Amino acid sequence: MNRLPRVQKRREQLNLGENLCDYCSAKCCKYFALPIDTPDGRADFEFIRWYLLHDYATVFIDEGTWYLLVHTPCKHLQADNRCEIYETRPQICRDYSNDNCEYEDDYTYERYFETPEQIDEYAQALFNTPTSPNFRSPKPGLPVIYSVKG
Repeated sequence: MNRLPRVQKRREQLNLGENLCDYCSAKCCKYFALPIDTPDGRADFEFIRWYLLHDYATVFIDEGTWYLLVHTPCKHLQADNRCEIYETRPQICRDYSNDNCEYEDDYTYERYFETPEQIDEYAQALFNTPTSPNFRSPKPGLPVIYSVKG
């Protein structure tokens, strides 16, 4: 029997014996994020740019750590947001507790990159290395002051 999630409650509103997962939208089963090395040169930013050329991939920084985020649901997530293979789920899922899960998380990060252009612009600002000769307009000259004799 497929049960759709009920209206979301806050953690403190749960009654004794209720499971937080009964109200959850299964955020933790709809993506995975892996820490990546902090980029320290243009070549590293090119790798990140390459990640962002792929569908459903973003990069974020949280508490100083860089992450590759892949927005893709688990193959075993059912319509009711329950795990189809719960009894044989991977150890990483078994170790994950809803005591400190992202049930009420708002996904706010220090930096969030969705496009290759965003990461390229960030790298340009960081390294001050323009990719085209027209990166900035030329510095304007001093104004010419005319006087009228009368």
